[in-house]
Amino acid sequence: MSETVEQRLAGLGVKLPEPAAPAANYVPYVISGNLVFVSGQITMMDGELKYVGTVGDDLSTDDGYQAARICAINLMAQVKIACGGDLERVKRVVKLGGFVNCTADFTDQPKVINGASDLIGEAFGDIGKHARFAVGAPSLPLGIAVEVDGVFEIS
Repeated sequence: MSETVEQRLAGLGVKLPEPAAPAANYVPYVISGNLVFVSGQITMMDGELKYVGTVGDDLSTDDGYQAARICAINLMAQVKIACGGDLERVKRVVKLGGFVNCTADFTDQPKVINGASDLIGEAFGDIGKHARFAVGAPSLPLGIAVEVDGVFEIS
């Protein structure tokens, strides 16, 4: 019998939080057919923002990687709610989109967003292999370093 997503996460020391409520006029996710579109998730952990700053300036590439990992945890928490509490309903991670608050000369956005992609892959295995983009931005909401959104196929 293979491990569930939640068992793999527990083995990685990851516990999914209660998802944060939207901070503006949008919903945390939309289900259309068998796809869940999750709004951009930020670096909120244990009720506080982590990794506030600019990658390539006051934050390192590794800091950005860790920030993206937190975003992935928050993505999965939203997907869990969308799936009625059962992450085993996820049939495929379709796409992640990553935004990195970085300096104009910073070019390692893909290495930063690997923090989200790596955790998603570890949690979901083969069905976690996804399409992706990773882009730089001159700023992000609340001064955070990274924001990640995603599309998931569910049963």
